[in-house]
Amino acid sequence: MSCIKPKQAAAIVRDAGGKITGQSRLQKTAYLLAAVGLDDGFWFIYRQEGPHSDDLAMSAMMGTLLGNLSEQERQADWGGTYSIYSVDEKPDDSVPPERLEFARTAALENSVVLELAATAVFLFKDGYEDPWAETERRKPVKVANGRLDKAKNLFERLKKIKVPEPLPDFA
Repeated sequence: MSCIKPKQAAAIVRDAGGKITGQSRLQKTAYLLAAVGLDDGFWFIYRQEGPHSDDLAMSAMMGTLLGNLSEQERQADWGGTYSIYSVDEKPDDSVPPERLEFARTAALENSVVLELAATAVFLFKDGYEDPWAETERRKPVKVANGRLDKAKNLFERLKKIKVPEPLPDFA
């Protein structure tokens, strides 16, 4: 069952500081917010790039059509394109400060590092005892050049943020 929520997609971008570069960052930031109980609007499955929500992708697209969200497509150095999502509104006082801190910390991280951390959380919740090893097995190219250690560091920084449902202890 599909659940399109353009305002909720825009709120994720808003709470991450008003801008998120890349669909992957949007997806992984939203997934991690859901994993810690700071957002419950989207259902995620595992895809090659880690946790993914078709509903979030559709919600972002609808948000751009309805004006809740702005999307600019840019050409990447490698030839493909990427999106920059933005909103002009600021969070109001009803948004928990831990949501703002968590969303900003996630969304400002390198997209591959964020993907690795989100994947490890997803795999842990899916029953893997050693999600870092499974992440490394599934993404051997992406963990290279110290990115797995950077993902573990991001995970530890996110764990320090007081949230309704703390990230699991598996590091």
